Formats: sequence, structure tokens, C-alpha cells
Amino acid sequence: MLNIIREVEERMRQRTVTPALRSALLTLAVASILPFAAQADTTADQLRESLSVNGRSMPVEQVSATPMEGIYHVRLESGESFYSNADGSHFLVGDLFENTSTGLVNLTEQAKNQERVAALANVPESERVVYRGVDEPKATVVVFTDPTCPYCERLHEAVPELNERGIAVHYLAFPRAGIESDAARSMQQAWCSDNRSEAMTRAQQRQPLSGPADCDNPVAEQYNLGMALGVQGTPAIILPDGQLVPGYVPPERLAAMLGLGDA
Repeated sequence: MLNIIREVEERMRQRTVTPALRSALLTLAVASILPFAAQADTTADQLRESLSVNGRSMPVEQVSATPMEGIYHVRLESGESFYSNADGSHFLVGDLFENTSTGLVNLTEQAKNQERVAALANVPESERVVYRGVDEPKATVVVFTDPTCPYCERLHEAVPELNERGIAVHYLAFPRAGIESDAARSMQQAWCSDNRSEAMTRAQQRQPLSGPADCDNPVAEQYNLGMALGVQGTPAIILPDGQLVPGYVPPERLAAMLGLGDA
């Protein structure tokens, strides 16, 4: 559909046209696209309302058109996603790639990245455990952590170096064994502490915390958020663009991934 506009622009470059004719041609091109866009939106809305399996409605959060005609991206309330045709009679599970002149682009992962950015933007700093260092950070990473995880401990040991490199670290809770686990209680105690960063450091060092765990804390909510965003283990590092990087990453490599080089 965008090719229509490009074709009109190319023709206008190849011949002399008056400003009035130029405006009329572009208006005609845009008008020709609108019905296609409106039809795609209508189909997406209908699919969201009617999608079902075995006669049971699916918990659909969003349906959106893809670059492939007649194929729609469906995201469920659980965070899972798949692709469907217009009437919901066939599903595709997997990633959608665009074959560009510079290589394959994972459109599914790009969409997930955008969803992560939007979801994390709704988590206020007051509900995070923040290590930012002395200077103004050049980049911020969000890390889903579990103090009983050996690689989380290793990453936490690198936090001072990350801060020196201009990388702020914002922790969110992800107790791998579930919200009833010892790790969950430890993180609840950290969030209930008057000094969260100090308490989290003690927890990451496997030192016992003695404070309460029954304050109003976001540990369960953050655990559920991590599940919805595709976190399967810890540490799970989310870059500013929403990319999820599983596991421990050395400071110099993480700095390079953030475009900070030897900063």
C-alpha cells in the first residue's frame, strides 16, 4: 500500500507538475490506502471479539495487522502470542521475519521489545531497587533478579563496575520458585526495608534479613510481570530498547551492547 505513494512521488520527480496537481495526486494516493487500513482495523476488532477454541472465547488482549495480507498478530492476556488468519480458523505459532536486503528482521521480537518497554514504563522507580552510582547514568537496564540465583549474585558483584561505566541497574523481583518460596520472602523483606539497596545487597550475599515481609510490596506483581514479559530465568536483563538478555553478562560486554564501548 505504501508503494502507491512511492510510485506517485517517483512519477512526480520524473515530470513537471504544478503544486496543485502534486497535492491532488498525493491526496488521491492516500485516499486509496485508507479503505485498506480501515478494513484491516475492522477485521482485527472482529477477530478479537470472536476468537475461540473448542467453543470457548480466548482471553485476547490485542489483535493487530501484520505486513502479510490476511495474517494478524494475536496477543493474549497471559502475554503469549501467535498469528491467525482473518476468520480465526488457522493459527501459526512462531516468529514472523521480514526478509530485507540486509538480512532477516525478527518482527515478532521487535513487537515483544516494544511491549516490554511500555510495560516497564508503568513500573515507578519507587517500586524498584535502584543502583545508579554517583554520576548521572548514561543508560539504564532493568534486571529481574532472585537472590538465591548464583548468576544473580555474580551480576550483583559487578554492579559497582556497571555504575562506574555509567550504567544504572534497576532490580525487579522474580523469585524463580514462585511467590511462596524463601527467595520471595527474602525479596519482600528487602522491599519492606528502610534501605532497599542495602537489604538487597545483603540478600544477594546470602546474608539473612531480619525485617518484616508483610508490608505493601510489589514482589508478587513484579513476578507476574516477568512471566508476562517472557522471563524464564534469572538474571533477566532488559535493555532500554526492550531486548531481553537472559543470564549473566560481563560489564564490558553489557556496556558494548548499550553502545557505551569502553566507557
